[in-house]
Amino acid sequence: MAKVIHVHLTRPIEGTRRKDWYFSSIKAVFSVFTAEHVGATYNYLRHAGLSGNGTIVTKRAIIKQSTLISGGSGTDYKDGI
Repeated sequence: MAKVIHVHLTRPIEGTRRKDWYFSSIKAVFSVFTAEHVGATYNYLRHAGLSGNGTIVTKRAIIKQSTLISGGSGTDYKDGI
């Protein structure tokens, strides 16, 4: 199963009105944002417990890792809802 990293910005970033961003990895988060934008470093997020659908709250963002559900795999996800 694929994972998705959801970054919800609690403080605006100049040049964008968008608050919710979705990434395929923690590394991808830092291809768009700096540590100052999200309030945490790459290494901190790697070791802070995002795996297993964890959530990290900083002064600048709420960062969650979840499972991405896509169609066509034949897997039944109803038990997990």
